[in-house]
Amino acid sequence: MPGAATHAREPQSEIALHVAVWIHRAIDAAPAGHIPLLFLSGAQGSGKSTALRQAVSMLPEPVAGASLDDFYLTKAERAGLARRVSPLFATRGPPGTHDLALLRETVALLRGATGTSGTLIPAFDKLADDRSARETWYSFSGRPAAIVIEGWMMGALPEAGAADAPPLNAVEEEDASGVWRRYQGDALAGDYAALWDSADGFCHILAPGFDTVLGWRLEQEEALWRARGEAMPHERRAWAARFIQHYERITRRMLSGGRRPGADILIDAQRRVRPPQSS
Repeated sequence: MPGAATHAREPQSEIALHVAVWIHRAIDAAPAGHIPLLFLSGAQGSGKSTALRQAVSMLPEPVAGASLDDFYLTKAERAGLARRVSPLFATRGPPGTHDLALLRETVALLRGATGTSGTLIPAFDKLADDRSARETWYSFSGRPAAIVIEGWMMGALPEAGAADAPPLNAVEEEDASGVWRRYQGDALAGDYAALWDSADGFCHILAPGFDTVLGWRLEQEEALWRARGEAMPHERRAWAARFIQHYERITRRMLSGGRRPGADILIDAQRRVRPPQSS
């Protein structure tokens, strides 16, 4: 595939090669006229955003890539959810904090695109913790050969009894009644399951374990501040450590098999691709 050797020395490029092959095969296997909708998962900081961006640049076909992160509910909408259900929903990320209607609308617009028409794809400002202004959204030109959405929880399955299980961490200790976890489980079994049902395929980038995620998330956070031209404040480290606790239960479950079946890419702590595990 064109461009496959462009980033040969970058750790994420090895993941990108696998992702590009997965996308290419899905395009080849799609019925005539059908635009496959593909979901790419990976724990926070696993390199999925970089891998998707590089994979899209390698492929000869036009591929529309987007992130589930860019379809978060607005800050005001999450504040409303926090008042109605649980204060923990003020934090973005868990099931229930995404605007799935906007995601479905965007997919429909991409599938209906013709010629050189542009389709706007939303953007989310993580440092502002809110949806970016519409004029800053990315425009995909023309009709894509495939649509790929990446996100930490793509294909996650609900877990019976999760709301009544002992807390895993300090964040879950704040959910003594289990209402936050129960709402997530209901969302995973409802609107998110319906979204997963619409997919033509899944690919999962699998971390060696949850313990690596904090280090990766700190790298990610530092990069966000560097892009802003600032050093990451010291207190942001404590914020990141708490932040990932909101994702811990579902991330651990996905790593242990609680996910929709698909292609698996195993990686180590340095984000190098590992051989498949023997059965």
